[in-house]
Amino acid sequence: MTASNEEKWINKKISRREMLKLTGMGVAGIAIGASGFGGVMKAMGYDVFETVEDSTTAKNKVNFYGKHQSGISTPVQKNIYFASLTVLVTSKEELQALFKKWTPLMVRLMNGELMVDLTTNTRVPTGDTGEAEGLNASNLSITVGVGPSLFDKLGMAHLKPAELADLPHFPKDQLQKEYTGGDLCIQACADDPQVAFHAVRNLVRAASGKVEIKWSQAGFNSFPAEGGTPRNLFAFKDGTVNPSIKDEQDLNKVVWVDKGWLKGGSYLVARKVQMHLETWDRTSLKDQEATFGRHRDSGAPLGKTKEFDDFDIEEKDSKGEYIMPDTSHVHLARKSGARILRRSYSYASGVMSNTGAHDAGLIFISFQKDPAQFITVQNSLGRLDKMNEYITHRGSAVFACFPGVQKGSYLGEALFNAL
Repeated sequence: MTASNEEKWINKKISRREMLKLTGMGVAGIAIGASGFGGVMKAMGYDVFETVEDSTTAKNKVNFYGKHQSGISTPVQKNIYFASLTVLVTSKEELQALFKKWTPLMVRLMNGELMVDLTTNTRVPTGDTGEAEGLNASNLSITVGVGPSLFDKLGMAHLKPAELADLPHFPKDQLQKEYTGGDLCIQACADDPQVAFHAVRNLVRAASGKVEIKWSQAGFNSFPAEGGTPRNLFAFKDGTVNPSIKDEQDLNKVVWVDKGWLKGGSYLVARKVQMHLETWDRTSLKDQEATFGRHRDSGAPLGKTKEFDDFDIEEKDSKGEYIMPDTSHVHLARKSGARILRRSYSYASGVMSNTGAHDAGLIFISFQKDPAQFITVQNSLGRLDKMNEYITHRGSAVFACFPGVQKGSYLGEALFNAL
């Protein structure tokens, strides 16, 4: 057995002397498997798990391994399936075992492969539900985070970062309990909606009896043929002022946590925002632009001509009036001084049973190195934001997303090493 294969299976570091001892026992001649090297190592008290490699041949492939989890600074895909989960396990060890089980499955899914090989036994359920068979990787990214409730539930309160706390109640919030909170989250993004859904469905299925879905939401983005910022269902460009995902130095300032077991990770804020399309559609274009603080067609700030033109919220016209209305969404967000990385998607889920209005809006996702950044922005918007006339916040959650996984490691290892 080669050293690379040994490293694939051993989570506990062993010395060269120990490895020579194992080799002398004949372990080197045993094939990897439940009754092979892995089985021998388990019998000797070592913690073993499978490692699957990132594919080098898969089409439209996002790598799983790296300094950071995928789905944060990854270029935004066209579809999302976001799920907030309730954890059913009752011990840290069971949770750790779940993450070890999920890790190779996530790599396979992101490789565009079936999660497990097909069986020829037709008398048992298949290991993979199969709806993504024949589809390529579709730039699938999978991001996993832990919520504040998880730490108290499993006796890990001493490891819960001080920053990880339920978001405060904001003005105009009308949160529904069924869309709020969660112990874990899985964010699956892909250029094919079925690939994204398949990933979450199969990871939850593989964890049957250990987790269950608390709430979920599918979403979509559409990009102009020539590229550029996608538009939300109000037809305005969404995410213009994001930090560049190619600027690692800026991402270090805005997105990546730089301390503790979460170093290299990030905080995810999820908000389900209903958009009252019927009311918006009866509003004049002038008032719509005053609500956003941007021109609809170009995406430019009011008084400017191009989407990425800089602006001064204090600038006034010849009459001494603010060019950017002080109740506009852009004005108040800029005034907060805080920055976040938005990764939002639109959703449309039929109609409201009580009104017949569209059940549609935004699954707002943002990443930041501290949830306080989002809280600062949202408090700045407060009751003054003219957008409040057209939206209602229905769901809310915050999660700490683990740092990336290195080959030979597993999802969330830094957390369990800190125990």
